[in-house]
Amino acid sequence: MKKVALVTCYFHPNYGSMLQAYATQKILDDWQIPCENICIDGVKQEIESAKTRFYLKQVTNPQVLSGTIWRIAKKKLQKILHKKTFGQDMATRAQMFREFEKKHFRVSRRYNSRQELTDACQNYSTVLVGSDQLWLPSNINADYYTLSWVPEDVNKVSYATSFGTSYLPEDLQPKAEKFLNRFQAISVRESAGVQMVEQYAHRKAELVCDPTLLFDAQQWMCIQQDAPKVEGDYILCYFLGNNTKDRAFAKRLSQKTGCKIVALLHLDEYIGADCHYADETPFDVGPGELLNLIRHANYVVTDSFHGSVFSILHQKTFFTSRRIKKEGLLCTNNRLDSLFETLGVTGRLISGDEDVQECLERKLDYTAIFQRLEQLRESSKQFLRESLR
Repeated sequence: MKKVALVTCYFHPNYGSMLQAYATQKILDDWQIPCENICIDGVKQEIESAKTRFYLKQVTNPQVLSGTIWRIAKKKLQKILHKKTFGQDMATRAQMFREFEKKHFRVSRRYNSRQELTDACQNYSTVLVGSDQLWLPSNINADYYTLSWVPEDVNKVSYATSFGTSYLPEDLQPKAEKFLNRFQAISVRESAGVQMVEQYAHRKAELVCDPTLLFDAQQWMCIQQDAPKVEGDYILCYFLGNNTKDRAFAKRLSQKTGCKIVALLHLDEYIGADCHYADETPFDVGPGELLNLIRHANYVVTDSFHGSVFSILHQKTFFTSRRIKKEGLLCTNNRLDSLFETLGVTGRLISGDEDVQECLERKLDYTAIFQRLEQLRESSKQFLRESLR
């Protein structure tokens, strides 16, 4: 029996990327469908170069110029300037990600060119891409997660892939039409993605759940310890952005509830102000440890999509802020809006200025939420099963 090739971000040291890649592999394992993740090492530099060229071409687009390029440059500069300050802490976290990757992912042999990738496809029954924001404009330009290198006669499937935005630049729209129409089955994670596939490729895409939602909280115990990583009552702060209002809200929540603040620092960039607002700041936190922190937290305050996902799975009182405030090419807010709307989650989005007591009085009906989730989970599994050959 031929394997299914998984084109995922299993290698990316990001909690959401690794957990959804793991979930995609796990669901096929549970169904006893042989699979492996395609090793990206041999073509990674080519992909990154293409993404860089895309950003450089966008210099006339002020949103991209002031947003993406600045954020990338700032992150690199901050890491250089603050290497001595938090270099060892970053190394500790990076090692946790490497250990998780080595322990939990099956990876193919290295392919050193796109031609080698194309030739290897004959060994697979299906090439499955997803989930994550793998169809961001920069990734479409790089042309790897589009599966353009997969031959016509090999089954190509998208599971819960995200465009990460609500529209594509005009020059990428013909490319999107071409690659989307080569797929035998397409599913996406957000309602905006359904609309984009219809708009650009004139075909239907299925709305499915993020792969992490295919499993309940108990099923996620397989990658974490049972005992709490942090003792006592605490608020978990899981922020990727640098909005000071989020931290201020967490501090007011701490004062109101008496719970200490446990924060994951410098996840996406170095934020100097974060060094002083939390009571505990563990860095030896890999994907499994993150789930443990969420599971045992009294409250969660986050700007992360997957922070929200796992808070829901563990029936937490949580609050989510929008990391990117403005609409446009760089805005990824649709994934939160789509998640909450689909599951009937209300009263969770905050700006950071809210009255804490008023927020605490907003209760979630997890019985109703889980009923919706189970329906979405089953339809998502059905799509995936039927799309695999």
